[in-house]
Amino acid sequence: MTQLFALHSAYGLVTAAAAIDEGLLGASADRILVPFVSSLVPETVTGIAADPALQTLRERFDRMEDLDALLGPLHPSSWEPDPADLPLLERLLTRAWGLDPDDLELLVQSPQVAPARTLLSIFPRARITIVGDGLMTYSPMRVALGHTVSARIHRVVHADVVPGVRPLVGGITAASVPVSSEAFRRALLETDQGDEVTDAAGAPLDDGASTVLVLGQYLSALGLMTPREEIALQRDLIDRAAEWSPERIVFKPHPAAPPLLTHAVRERALSRGYEFVEYRGRLAAEILARRLDAVAVVAGFSTALPTVQALFGTPIGSSGTAAMLARLTPFENSNRVPMTIVDALTRSESPHAEPDRLQLLIDAVGYAMQPEIVGHLRERAERWLRESDADERDRYFTPARLSALRLPGAPAAGRLQRAIRPAGGTGRVEELRLTALGARRRAGRAWRAIRGR
Repeated sequence: MTQLFALHSAYGLVTAAAAIDEGLLGASADRILVPFVSSLVPETVTGIAADPALQTLRERFDRMEDLDALLGPLHPSSWEPDPADLPLLERLLTRAWGLDPDDLELLVQSPQVAPARTLLSIFPRARITIVGDGLMTYSPMRVALGHTVSARIHRVVHADVVPGVRPLVGGITAASVPVSSEAFRRALLETDQGDEVTDAAGAPLDDGASTVLVLGQYLSALGLMTPREEIALQRDLIDRAAEWSPERIVFKPHPAAPPLLTHAVRERALSRGYEFVEYRGRLAAEILARRLDAVAVVAGFSTALPTVQALFGTPIGSSGTAAMLARLTPFENSNRVPMTIVDALTRSESPHAEPDRLQLLIDAVGYAMQPEIVGHLRERAERWLRESDADERDRYFTPARLSALRLPGAPAAGRLQRAIRPAGGTGRVEELRLTALGARRRAGRAWRAIRGR
């Protein structure tokens, strides 16, 4: 069998490499890496096909077929050919890449969107494996893929960074295949090329000083908050970092974040008497935390938080998750589950510290996000809502969402809401209108019958 890996992130590549090392993907005669850049501005990033830090991971594959080079100048996320062209593309790619379409497995990171979704359509007989890409893996599908695709998804391979919790992305039929923390850690450490960790002046940072690593995410660019609110959040992250009483705070900003955010963090750290260092090197956050021997890592809801905790046992903290959950719109926003996981893992005396309770919470939130796609989780959602008090319900669910889905804890409906609320798929007012219309038509037919027409 040929396995074709359509991957776009270093995290996904590490996950795939670790799964290969553990023998979780089975024997394969041919493994093909099909990398692409998913960034909106591809020219500003180094893709996994060219990143020198990922060289040893790319060697796990027999060959590489660069999708960017094939599609250019078309952006991979815009590759949505006409359905009538799919059989032609199947024949062309089969010939170009030397494939047997009847003996093929596609391993993709984001099956809901192009180019992964396009490849799934081009090869209609291929088996499908989803390769996890951080905390998004624990969210349900954002869109229904259709039976011809969903029926072929047979497993989800993911880094086990939230031990004991099963991802929702693959649906009810896909098997969860966790990659052990040890295998993932070994593969991740291969990306550490031993670059010196220094500040802007060249002074080493791995000098043994007690350090908290703070990660910026640039959430205002995602529309999750205003720039002013993000500045306030960044300052709160410094306050959270202070709980570990460090000698120094190292801040790793988002590459696209403006200097104003870093300035706000620096001001708060210095006002509290901490040494402050900004790090703009290329080390991944998880590797940087290890190289700094950080006493803690603090962020909004970065995937790096549970990863460093699972791989290196590093304490983690967050700030602002409850406020962000309350204002995140729409409710089915794909950031909701990552936020929920980080919130649950970093809360003081969290009631969801145990895997079973966290799984129940994720299942409940996942159902409320996508009730049609993961409808089988409704019973578990009802169970969590019945077992939780009002404060817990309000933390993770909005009253409007509970009312719309008629879930436990929903506020009592008013007279008008009861009148227009769907009953059996039809609103009560509409139901009465249709009943009256039917009666009118029956009366008309009866009258015509009486008159002999």
